[in-house]
Amino acid sequence: MRKYLDIDLSNRSTETKEVEGEEVIVVGRHLIAKKLLENGVATVDPLGPDNPLIFSAGPFAGSNFSNANRLSVGCKSPLTGGIKEANSGGTFAFAMGQLEISGITFHGASDDWVNLHITKEGGIEYEDATPYLGKGNFEVGRMLFEKYGDKVSLSICSPVGEYGGLLAGISFTDPEQRPTRIAARGGVGAVMGSKKLKAVIIDRNKMPSFHDRKKLMGAVREYGQRLDNDAAIESFRKYGTAMVGDFTNKIGGLPTRNFSAGTLVDTKEEPMRLGGNYIRDLNMERGGETTHACMPGCQIQCSNVYADKDGNEMCSPVEYETLGLMGSNCGLEDPDDVARLNDVANDLGIDTIETGAMLGVLMEAGQGTFGDPSFMSDALDDIREGNERGKLLAQGTARVGEHYGIKRVPVVKKQGISAYDPRVIEVTGISMMVTAQGADHTTGNIPAFECDGKTTEELTEASLEIQTICAAADSLGLCLFGRSVTNESIDFVVGALNDAHGTNFDEAKFMDIGKEALEMEWKFNKEAGFVDEDDEMPDFFFSEALEPTGKTQRHNQQTVNKHLRTLINA
Repeated sequence: MRKYLDIDLSNRSTETKEVEGEEVIVVGRHLIAKKLLENGVATVDPLGPDNPLIFSAGPFAGSNFSNANRLSVGCKSPLTGGIKEANSGGTFAFAMGQLEISGITFHGASDDWVNLHITKEGGIEYEDATPYLGKGNFEVGRMLFEKYGDKVSLSICSPVGEYGGLLAGISFTDPEQRPTRIAARGGVGAVMGSKKLKAVIIDRNKMPSFHDRKKLMGAVREYGQRLDNDAAIESFRKYGTAMVGDFTNKIGGLPTRNFSAGTLVDTKEEPMRLGGNYIRDLNMERGGETTHACMPGCQIQCSNVYADKDGNEMCSPVEYETLGLMGSNCGLEDPDDVARLNDVANDLGIDTIETGAMLGVLMEAGQGTFGDPSFMSDALDDIREGNERGKLLAQGTARVGEHYGIKRVPVVKKQGISAYDPRVIEVTGISMMVTAQGADHTTGNIPAFECDGKTTEELTEASLEIQTICAAADSLGLCLFGRSVTNESIDFVVGALNDAHGTNFDEAKFMDIGKEALEMEWKFNKEAGFVDEDDEMPDFFFSEALEPTGKTQRHNQQTVNKHLRTLINA
């Protein structure tokens, strides 16, 4: 048995509903899509009070089940105008689980800026948030921990979210109290800001009750053993997500200088300094942490704490998407430059994918020079200040490109494309085209899939399969990085769910959950006014050959959507 909280910020009332069985298990993306559809949110103003903000924790939340304490944040996206589920690590879902809270929906908007404290006794307290406004997330985090003590988890609306900047995510604290785990994409932080909700503080307590705790703890241990014996997991643990940069640079699919090239360096002549091998060696030499858990219980530990040349913490984490979009996409080659900018972005609570794509377009517009970190730093200063230029930049890649009349703008549904050039990494490209989430790689990313010689139809089938698996994982509070084990152990995961909550799920249900989530998301976007043409990649991907492979985009939305419909209706 768990609780679901509906909190109306306009009158400070709370409705508590008891949930059990499937209502506790099928959550995250699935629950978000279902609730948004049922409440007719597709046609509302995303920055108006009728756009609910949903926090959803998975069925294992509050336990030490590895990579099972993810948090889903959902709403109508003010960036894309479509549905959004932004996913985060950190301790917030863990704390929700410990208080036996499955989910929270924030309705309406407060008249004044508030912080909201959810206590372990079940109370909800409101505090004037005025003293915290305009401050960076690091300072706000320190102030809140000083006030509430160490046994809490924080959710913070950034200074950019306060003024409605669409780069803004929602920041959650990691196990060491850094507010650097961000539900980053889609402008969800601007939605939190529109509600005048500056921070949510939630008490941490103890492991929640489960149907058969003894069996569940056995499953926790066995799952951990499977992770320890998996080669892919060991690579993530050793090199972190930065290792993806070594791969994408090698195959020519790394976004470089606003997606004008696919390789940053020829590794036969010099090292790939934005990749996992180089960063691991450098960080070890400096005394940094090459492995780090972003959430309690995680044994994958693919994050890091990056140190400067004097051994002091510079940034945590430094990960692939930031290295790709704020690094190579902006012409940077030194990981120290990326780490400094990354740390500022973390303090601002902004999406580094969208920010890097936007800065690349700004450089394309002649406002700066590729490879100039000082220009990027000045842009972030403007975003922090919220001056006229800063507020423009904070609206994201599509709107900045439109303002400057730029033709080469790497977006789908007005959201910046992730760090996988679709001309080379084709299945992920198809996923970013057709997902209702905007150009989001996490909806269906298999960068190593062999695409040469395969038809659009074959690659669309591969995309739909991985999209379904990812949607299922996102609907169960599971981190996608465990999928090399999870995907091969679906029967085991289903058994653990049944032990945890006394249900009778079978293996087929896992894929059904993902399929249902995808179909509801597409339905939402259709109701919001999206049409097939919104799934198309920008023209320059079709017209410009990407060096060094010489490849162009070969999948258009007409062919992809035609085959996708046959698969969905089969």
